[in-house]
Amino acid sequence: MDLGLKGLRALVTGGTKGIGLSIAETLAAEGADVALVSRNAAEAEATAARLAGNGVKTLGAGVDVSDGPALAAFVEQAANAFGGLDIVVANVSALAVGNDEEHWKKGFDTDLMGTVRLVNAALPWLEKSAAASIVTISSVSGREIDFAAGPYGTFKAALIHYTQGLAYQLAPKKIRANTVSPGNTYFDGGIWNTIKDGNPALFAEALALNPTGRMATPQEIANAAVFLASPAASFVYGTNLVVDGALTRGVQF
Repeated sequence: MDLGLKGLRALVTGGTKGIGLSIAETLAAEGADVALVSRNAAEAEATAARLAGNGVKTLGAGVDVSDGPALAAFVEQAANAFGGLDIVVANVSALAVGNDEEHWKKGFDTDLMGTVRLVNAALPWLEKSAAASIVTISSVSGREIDFAAGPYGTFKAALIHYTQGLAYQLAPKKIRANTVSPGNTYFDGGIWNTIKDGNPALFAEALALNPTGRMATPQEIANAAVFLASPAASFVYGTNLVVDGALTRGVQF
């Protein structure tokens, strides 16, 4: 199936590791130009250089999404370099699970406001696109109570609500907005890798909750995100696509 991504221009936050990296790689493999950021400038630049091997334009930079002016400046830089923007994917999370005030501040500023800042900076460009799409990465922790209840789950739930609102508000402008909510996703250097090494009891408990007997791969989440971002999903507005291997039991209507 042709997703219709060839020649489109995308920007991904948190694009050097895990789900974000797989999203950036998949977009580039499908022929989209890709700009990406992470807090590590060297990793962002190296990843962008590697993705350019797909024959697409790429751009990478070290940007903390909690720094609004820096993020807006990169969006402007990417749009100017590519001649516009069609797709933005908000993927960064502070992974704030503690209940102290500092964790709440980090979750708000990174997960929620990092997404709001990205969307606000990109909107003038998306309004000029014929295939505009916003994809936000939430979590199953946003729709049910688990060990990440607190700032992480709260702000992931807020992202779903925010994105649903965007979908309704922006539909007349033909700008689509959708969310992906991954279940447990394992990759080297990721949170579940860290938990496996540092708290094997918790890892075993979490793994046992997965009916498939395993956690997702970043590529499995990226496949869903890239589909929603693509023109192949042209009439999909305001959905929260849960990709969790039947981990969650709540019924979605």
